[in-house]
Amino acid sequence: MMETNKTQVTQFVLTGLTDRSGMQAPLFLVFLVIYLTTMVGNLGLIFLTWKDPHLHTPMYLFLASLALADACSSSSVTPKMLMNFLSNNHMISLVKCITQFYIFASSATTECFLLVVMAYDRYAAICNPLLYPVVMSNRLCTWLISVSYAIGFLHPVIHVGLLFRLTFCRSNIIPHFYCEILSLYTISCTDPSLNALVIFIFAACIQAFTFTAIMVSYTRVLFAILRKKSEKGRSRAFSTCSAHLLSVSLFYGTLFFMYVRPGSGPDQYQDKMYSLFYTVIIPLLNPFIYSLRNKEVLGALRKVIKK
Repeated sequence: MMETNKTQVTQFVLTGLTDRSGMQAPLFLVFLVIYLTTMVGNLGLIFLTWKDPHLHTPMYLFLASLALADACSSSSVTPKMLMNFLSNNHMISLVKCITQFYIFASSATTECFLLVVMAYDRYAAICNPLLYPVVMSNRLCTWLISVSYAIGFLHPVIHVGLLFRLTFCRSNIIPHFYCEILSLYTISCTDPSLNALVIFIFAACIQAFTFTAIMVSYTRVLFAILRKKSEKGRSRAFSTCSAHLLSVSLFYGTLFFMYVRPGSGPDQYQDKMYSLFYTVIIPLLNPFIYSLRNKEVLGALRKVIKK
């Protein structure tokens, strides 16, 4: 489990959620059900959007893109966690560890910018309904999704590049259930201060920019809704926006406490809970938050079931 000071570590051990042997099988079953439900929910939403012509609108294309990011985020972490529940071998290579972090970080960054795009879409639809088809054209919609994913793919490259300046020789034990980057810093023989500073700056800037943009959009949407004369129109707009805001609150709340709050990192159990929430629980909840009160999605689902 430990390496000598002169030997560089190339294999790591993930401690997992708990070291209690009696909890491994029950946790495996719980997270297996969660993962399968997550995949069915997110991939099902993507399938419905592709299958039903009525869902070929910007809002549902953005939802399908968000569902893809959530599916990737969950798949980067949960399968390895499930394997570790049933195995005594919790080893993961350095390359696989970095790959796991990269896929998760890409998905999380992409989700940040997709949530901004979705907020702008609701602003355009509710505040300028007559101009909406012109403002949110298919070309712009495709461009916004592409830019969100491009930023998501490029952002973690900075942190992965900086990881290669670190050496790991003291211990190969990662006190986490996946290769979380802050946990890697704690076992580095090289001073990770630069890495920690860069991740703090980027996390703070991305979260501040995207969260502010979302709040500005939804504030203007709220005032537009309050000016609506139609009770039905207000109810439908509130229903859509409340689902979006719930998802935003859950996602940004956990990311903030994990990467931006002062003193983040010393409480391993607390950090595991935050990580569990944004890697496993949020991807599970999102498709249901957006779909359960959405008549168009439920209607498309009924059509598929009937066929």
